[in-house]
Amino acid sequence: MTYTLEQLAAGSYDVLLDGALVAALAREVDRSGVTRKWLVELLDEMPPADRPAPFTAQSHAFETRGAALAWLGIGGAGEDFEERLREHLAP
Repeated sequence: MTYTLEQLAAGSYDVLLDGALVAALAREVDRSGVTRKWLVELLDEMPPADRPAPFTAQSHAFETRGAALAWLGIGGAGEDFEERLREHLAP
């Protein structure tokens, strides 16, 4: 199984599993504009046995985007990932 992202807006992504939309990745920002956490959430409620790996719950929270991407097994999830993603998505 291979996860990929499609950027929707700054800090918001669709998460695709083998090309099918299954989850969302979004940053949670506090009132002062500071990122509090990154949340990966399955779009459909699923019983535990039907959730794709590595999901053990309906949603999972991470302190950084890089940690969320690494958990999903998306390679190259370093600090410059968003910049490289923008370059890839540019027309």
